[in-house]
Amino acid sequence: MLEEVELAGLVASVRAGDPASLEHLLVKLRPLVMRRCSRFLPHHADAEEAAQDALLSISTHLHEYSGRGSFLGWVTVIASNSARSTYRSMCRRAEDSHAVLPEHTDPRTTSVIAGTRLDLMEALSALEKQHPALVESFVLRDLGDLTYVQVAEILDAPLGTVKDRIHQARRFMRDRLVGGL
Repeated sequence: MLEEVELAGLVASVRAGDPASLEHLLVKLRPLVMRRCSRFLPHHADAEEAAQDALLSISTHLHEYSGRGSFLGWVTVIASNSARSTYRSMCRRAEDSHAVLPEHTDPRTTSVIAGTRLDLMEALSALEKQHPALVESFVLRDLGDLTYVQVAEILDAPLGTVKDRIHQARRFMRDRLVGGL
């Protein structure tokens, strides 16, 4: 597991202008970012694309990390947003190509894991459309594996508010995922 102290030292070196530290930081973060993106996207190539976008964003926006909350939490937010953005982009490309997409995944041609992730992304898109204030808390806690306290720090929201948003999002997602089966 990545050590916050080691990462803090690398971040400080990057901010001081050391390009080798940036490369070292990105190499250290890549497996974590890839795992986060893979939790959203069913195909390795799509997760790889999202991870590359996330790492680019981390490198170009590192100066914006305020130091409030954990650095790994900040990275998780970027990776999660990148994966969601990649998924939305994939959906737009499919719509633009006028491809006929199946209503539901076919278990004979889709792995259980890929089908489950697609169902999750569709439910997450519906949550984003109907209850946008709930999405980020849910993503950080349940897909990003952050604690409630870390989510509250990252979102700069009271802990009770974060817990309520996550509860509401879970109920929405459960209804959507169970109803879709």
